[in-house]
Amino acid sequence: MGQDFTIDGQRYHAGRVLIIAELGTSHRSDIHRAKEMVDAAAESGALCVKLQMVCADEILHPRTGAVPLPGGLIPLYDVFKRLEAGLDFYLAVKEHVESRGLLFLCTPFGPQSAEALYSLGPKALKIASPELNYTALVQQIAAYKLPVFLSCGVSTLGDIEEALAALSPDGAGGPVCLLHCVTAYPAPEQDYNLRLLRNLQGIFGVPLGVSDHSLDWELVPCLAAAMGAAAVEKHFCLSPADQGLDDPIALPPDAFSRMVKAVHRAETLGGEGVIARLSEERGASLVAAILGDGVKRLAASERENYTRSNRSLHALRDIAPGEILGPGMIAALRTEKLLRPGLPPSWEPKVLGRRARAFIPAGEGVRFEDL
Repeated sequence: MGQDFTIDGQRYHAGRVLIIAELGTSHRSDIHRAKEMVDAAAESGALCVKLQMVCADEILHPRTGAVPLPGGLIPLYDVFKRLEAGLDFYLAVKEHVESRGLLFLCTPFGPQSAEALYSLGPKALKIASPELNYTALVQQIAAYKLPVFLSCGVSTLGDIEEALAALSPDGAGGPVCLLHCVTAYPAPEQDYNLRLLRNLQGIFGVPLGVSDHSLDWELVPCLAAAMGAAAVEKHFCLSPADQGLDDPIALPPDAFSRMVKAVHRAETLGGEGVIARLSEERGASLVAAILGDGVKRLAASERENYTRSNRSLHALRDIAPGEILGPGMIAALRTEKLLRPGLPPSWEPKVLGRRARAFIPAGEGVRFEDL
């Protein structure tokens, strides 16, 4: 059941799951808080600690506006600007993570952060779900030939296929582990359709894991292990009452520790044993709903995010009718809720050099009819 995923000589697979504590930006760029969180994650049983290397202008346009998150409506661009930290911060966290014997993992969001992160000498990299269709970034990361975790929330089979082709166009890229994900905060456990893990393994021939945004500490992680997951990622916080963007959906140390122990029990029970135990304890109908039918589709809770939380081409400034689009005028950004989506990022080489047919306001997506 499942397939191996190897990082720095360590093999992870069904029966030896890599458990990832996603700190995200909950450290708030405070090195003392970050180290406290790393220590707490280590003591809670995590094998890997993950951060996000935030550069606001690589993610959003300043006109994005407020975005609904678990903590309420958030002016996300402004928050991301405040969360930006220098390379020394990430180096210090990496050194502390590795001093605890854990794997350091981090997510870049664009070319600048990817190159900065690569300069730190990581053993693996993570691509978040919204960047799965960011072709230029995926190709840049592929050139590093490192193991890559590729989250595939809010995506279709075709999107995943294109991303995997970009990661290994000649079969010579680094190993890839897909992380099945539902891009909703929080994500209902019943939307996870975990039988998909085995089906995606069969379709793409790569190891599978899960990035879990649900609130429950046990169901999705343990059932993912039952389905052959090589990795389980869960948001980690010191307290859900803290002010981090993802803290309301994250597990504090005691709950994270319970999750780790539950996953280890699942590893020894085996798939059918886990399903039987959870069906008895939590209800057979709930477990059946979480396992789903294994058909890849956009989950109900993330469907409206498609084309909005993932990337499309946006105008960086006002573009007048008749102007020829050149470098520095457009970028692949997340659309979110207020702006209109544009063409997929893979179209950027075709868009550059074209003339604007109509006025394109700063921040808005660049569409076929605009050219």
